[in-house]
Amino acid sequence: MTYLEYNVARTPTGLRKVLAMNWALLIVVVAVASFGFMVLYSVAGGSMTPWAEAQIERFVLGLAAMFIVAMVPIWFWRNTSALLYAFGLLLLVAVEVVGVTGGGAQRWIDVGPLRLQPSEVMKVVLVMFLAAYYDWLPPSKVSRPQWVLVPILIMMVPTALVLKQPDLGTSILLVTGGGAIMFLAGVHWAYFVTVIGAGVALVTAVLKSRGTDWQILKDYQYRRIDTFIDPESDPLGAGYHITQSKIALGSGGLQGKGFMQGTQARLNFLPEKHTDFIFTALAEEFGFIGSMSLLVLYMLIVAFCIWTAVKTKDRFASLVSLGVAVTFFLFFAVNMSMVMGLAPVVGVPLPLVSYGGSAMLVLMVAFGMVQSAHVHRPRMPSEGRLLKR
Repeated sequence: MTYLEYNVARTPTGLRKVLAMNWALLIVVVAVASFGFMVLYSVAGGSMTPWAEAQIERFVLGLAAMFIVAMVPIWFWRNTSALLYAFGLLLLVAVEVVGVTGGGAQRWIDVGPLRLQPSEVMKVVLVMFLAAYYDWLPPSKVSRPQWVLVPILIMMVPTALVLKQPDLGTSILLVTGGGAIMFLAGVHWAYFVTVIGAGVALVTAVLKSRGTDWQILKDYQYRRIDTFIDPESDPLGAGYHITQSKIALGSGGLQGKGFMQGTQARLNFLPEKHTDFIFTALAEEFGFIGSMSLLVLYMLIVAFCIWTAVKTKDRFASLVSLGVAVTFFLFFAVNMSMVMGLAPVVGVPLPLVSYGGSAMLVLMVAFGMVQSAHVHRPRMPSEGRLLKR
């Protein structure tokens, strides 16, 4: 029996697919989400409403979505990636037409009883489409200019739509995640040096444009930059968020104040305590030990995604798994840097912990893609008892 015939004959089906999943990854994901449930319960004053109960319901729905995605062969997701990308663009356009405004930004659309944020969907769909592109493209053409231009255009179209909402944080994540896929696919390093140089020029232009007729960013985004540079310059205004965040982080100490004992969050000194700044609420109650425990769990998720990418021999599956790992890393790295004052406040939620439906569901679907790559990866005849009938 040939290698191909063996894998066709021994492809897991039914219950064997469930047993073949990466259960270690699933357990860690549940552990991280549980952190979020506890903190949401605490910042609500010891109540399951309005955040913890809704978050648990969304997580259960996300788990179901993850299992469904995992059971579908990875080649199906490769073949439908272009359609999903087009659908994601359609949703972003719909935001401009019938979008719902919240917090001064138009980023959501109502789909029946659900409120969906299409930019969150695009984070995963973009990774899928770029992975499918490089799976189709011969390795010899990866670094040729005309073939490098195509993925750049693929990234820039949704990025421009998201930036218009305005959502600078998600725009940065789209470009960075897409660039990571290009690098992992083997695009020559010289392109990235050029992009970095262009990025420096763009930052310079952004700063120079302030107060002019061709101002690039919104006024509130410039205030965020000012706050990042010197939060003490306006501690009760633009610098209030980060100032209170640092107070909460420092007051937690080594072991924290204890569950439901965080004063900054419970007394409402800490703004957006259930979304963007939830990490500081966690750090205040569980201290450095609790914060590092969460960080270790995050790094385990990244490691499991990378492990799946290394084990699979399918280029699309490998790139998708690596793309999910990079995107997930950027999520928590940007959020943690933001609340600690190491990066400007750009409104990126803490993955699986911050309150929010779209981000939760999209992440669980992304992990379902990794699970699909793991379940349906090619196997050698000597690999694993799960393949035995």
